[in-house]
Amino acid sequence: MFLVIFIFLLVLLILVHEFGHFIVAKAFGIRVDEFGIFFPPKLWSVKYGETEYSLNALPFGGFVRIFGESHSANASRDEQTNSRSFINKPRFVQAAVIIAGVFFNFLFAWLALSAGYMVGIPTSVEHIGVGEVHGAHTTITAVLPGSPAEQAGIRAGDQVEAAHTGTAELALGASADALQQFILVHQDESVVLSVLRPSSLGASNKEARNFLAKPVEGLAQGHKAIGIELDDIGVLQLPPHLALVQGAILGKEMTVAIMGGLVGLVSQIFSGTANLAGIAGPIGIVGLGGEAVRQGFVATILLTSLISINLAIINVLPIPGLDGGRLLFIAIESIIRRPISERLATRLTIASFALLATLMLVVSWHDIIRLVKPV
Repeated sequence: MFLVIFIFLLVLLILVHEFGHFIVAKAFGIRVDEFGIFFPPKLWSVKYGETEYSLNALPFGGFVRIFGESHSANASRDEQTNSRSFINKPRFVQAAVIIAGVFFNFLFAWLALSAGYMVGIPTSVEHIGVGEVHGAHTTITAVLPGSPAEQAGIRAGDQVEAAHTGTAELALGASADALQQFILVHQDESVVLSVLRPSSLGASNKEARNFLAKPVEGLAQGHKAIGIELDDIGVLQLPPHLALVQGAILGKEMTVAIMGGLVGLVSQIFSGTANLAGIAGPIGIVGLGGEAVRQGFVATILLTSLISINLAIINVLPIPGLDGGRLLFIAIESIIRRPISERLATRLTIASFALLATLMLVVSWHDIIRLVKPV
């Protein structure tokens, strides 16, 4: 059930993207022949005005069929002469229609994050933005692979309630800095962490657990460590007007982080050092999404917003077949004052789709390996 809900959310993100193209095309007087939910074969349709609205059988997103959107050199006579054809609109109008899908994905993420802040989002006490974080607890934000903490079973998201060794005990309610200092002082002893972890019933239900880990060399410079990152995490809940501000701030931070990661990945691909095993493909994303839905509204909002921003950034890349590639063609045609060769455009699009499909198959293969790998 959780997976079904998240798949529905993924379809919704694609429909939001297509709705951006649809509504801006309508706003500029371009004829939209069809707005389709899912992909053909067609199950049901109704025509309202000049646009057909269809429900189709293959649940992989949606599409908008805009009159005159085909390549200029391959347009029919009607598309070439009709004033409501896409190709007969000024270049800036064509660009606006194309970029609208990306804009709507960013807009959706902003509004979703803002809704999350109205409910309350787990946030560091040192967050940048508006509002005050309440109910902060020392929380494990990351666990290093192969570290004593990971081997002990400690996970990111565990809320640390107490810590003790054979000779000392850390007081309840200690801050993240105090816990880090406690482990540093007792780096030659095994440390028992008492944590609260969200149960299988949802994030609001927590299970008490104890984990034993001994600090080792090589994880931190100059001292032993168990391999965890800590922060004081509470809940930031805001009224609507401030939630919109903080939603924009978090959306910007997500966008910068995603773009930085993408640039790093591309540079690693060209240098031959990229590790695609750590990237989640469609299968991995659905698995993560099902877990997020199980954890509740806020986790679902955060992951859905993250995916929406990812869709926007990927679509704006200047790769033929994506919105960014369309924008690139429009920019080139505005400079050379004539349509790009249909043969060249088709070959570039096919090559780009082949490359993207290959990357998708590779990351999906790693997703499957992670699913079937014994725990």
